Amino acid sequence: MCGFAGFTTNGYTGDRLAVIKAMSDQIIHRGPDQDDYYVDEGIAMGFRRLSIIDLEGGSQPILNEDGTKVLTFNGEIYNFRELRKDLIEKGHVFKTSTDSEVLLHGYEEYGPELLQKLRGMFAFVIWDKTEQKLFGARDIFGIKPFYYYKKDGNFLYGSEIKSFLKHPSFVREVNEDRLPDYMCYEYIPCDETLFKNVYKLPGAHCFEYQDGKLNIWRYYNIQYKIDESKSLEEWEQLITDEFTKSVEAHKISDVEVGCFLSSGVDSSYVVKEVSKVAKDVKTFSVGYEEEKYSELPYAQDFSKTIGVQNISNKVSADDYFRMASKIQWYMDEPLPNPSEVPLYFLAENAAKYVKVVLSGEGADELFGGYPMYLAGGHFEKYSRIPKFLRKGAAALAKRAPDFKGKHFLVRGAMEPYQRFMRANYVFTRDERWQYLKKRIPAKDPVEYAKPFFDQMKDFDEPTQLQYADIHTWMLYDILQKADRMSMANSLELRVPFLDKKMLELAVQIPTRYRIDGNTTKVALRGAAIKQIPERTANKKKLGFPVPLNDWLRQDKYYSMVLEKFEGEIADRFFNREAILKLLNDHKSGAALNMKKIWTIYSFILWYEEFFVDDAAAHPASNP
Repeated sequence: MCGFAGFTTNGYTGDRLAVIKAMSDQIIHRGPDQDDYYVDEGIAMGFRRLSIIDLEGGSQPILNEDGTKVLTFNGEIYNFRELRKDLIEKGHVFKTSTDSEVLLHGYEEYGPELLQKLRGMFAFVIWDKTEQKLFGARDIFGIKPFYYYKKDGNFLYGSEIKSFLKHPSFVREVNEDRLPDYMCYEYIPCDETLFKNVYKLPGAHCFEYQDGKLNIWRYYNIQYKIDESKSLEEWEQLITDEFTKSVEAHKISDVEVGCFLSSGVDSSYVVKEVSKVAKDVKTFSVGYEEEKYSELPYAQDFSKTIGVQNISNKVSADDYFRMASKIQWYMDEPLPNPSEVPLYFLAENAAKYVKVVLSGEGADELFGGYPMYLAGGHFEKYSRIPKFLRKGAAALAKRAPDFKGKHFLVRGAMEPYQRFMRANYVFTRDERWQYLKKRIPAKDPVEYAKPFFDQMKDFDEPTQLQYADIHTWMLYDILQKADRMSMANSLELRVPFLDKKMLELAVQIPTRYRIDGNTTKVALRGAAIKQIPERTANKKKLGFPVPLNDWLRQDKYYSMVLEKFEGEIADRFFNREAILKLLNDHKSGAALNMKKIWTIYSFILWYEEFFVDDAAAHPASNP
């Protein structure tokens, strides 16, 4: 696990070693154990290491036998031992026992086809000195981050955008064209970012950069192949068997491995699996001083039931607001998901005890865990009614006073992509213009999701929703905050549900064994019940609750937000009168505007960190 940064030199005549060291120091939190560099006439590569496997021999950048290829790599390859054996049989000579060296020799042997053989989470680059070509790739889910900057012949890349700030040719500009998209989604739902000319390499993609030309392509496609031949009990057993193998693979480490533990089925199932082979496993939970929002009692009860140690901490409102700004620095782009703040404090506490934790991310997207998938099932049944009748019912419902079911009838006449909840998650398509200062030309937010629904047009709506979530919500929100909040504390987070073999199993499961009636994750819960207490396996999803609604009504925290909403940054980007009304209506109890307020507030904090304060010019550090 590490962070890396680099740039192609393109005739840059400055001190390349000094620049790459400064870029790497910006992300020292990703790898405080060691740093090293490689510079030649075509490239500068930097590496910050968090030592997990082969503690003595795992330094990077790492070169092949003749020094013609150089690798930097962030992540873990869980099948590296099998690949290593294969490559040794083919004549490759290894200098270390690391998974990173497998990538280097694997690329020598197979070229880009190596990616089809990998099981793991990764972002890496390989410099071919002979061909003056850079090759890079990101894992199939996008668990590990990869950014690049391309402008005026400059090509910079790295694990985090903030590393680019130290390159003399990097031009720091807000990509204001994408602000309307952020207002709707709470993230940028495409490969662009809120920095101009900075892009995300999507998950399951790789690239080649040579002679100033960038070629990007998808190397892996998620394909649903529903198997109707098996019973629910058979699917449950397959999940049980495959998850046991996945957790075993994800535990590979030369340092102690712990687990995050919330009150839900996903993390509880992870902990139970780990506890079978590590009775002294440490689990970590976070809660609040406000008991009604805290998951701690559930997590502590579960840990006692299965006999594992639980180490917990509580977050106060003061803690929350104190760290809000620095968290936007760590995120690189504004992300107003309120759960990222407790996740930061959870990771901070866990890092005092372990270097690696396993977590439950991805189970909802793969196995059908969100309530909107249940709604998709209801719409799927309703769609069997002829469309002209549904349109007529929607037209009548729109004109009628509010009644139970009105929203369903109106949305029931839409296409599945048009009612994709994530697209209008914070502000709706039309709402955003009330709050933005400029009427910037922008897509209808659902247009970003439409291609994923089109690709799945032969499948039912719940499956379409899962597929869209995997390629948007999970990639740009869930995995983003999981990586950044853990790595901000030099903690490696691994996600055994997001395993290639688990995915290959999940895409075969019929919809009725993912969602059924009012039950989510049917088959996964069935598998879990055989391992963990039924009250935990069937517990309703809480989604990392945060008492932010209440805090924003308290004078102290209301005043902190008010100060920003009345400031110059807010006035530059937003309609001040409208955002103040949002805040004051929430304070008075006239409306519930927490998500909208926090979306605008997070953007302002982010802008201050990267475009106003000197902090953006220096390595990140805890306050």
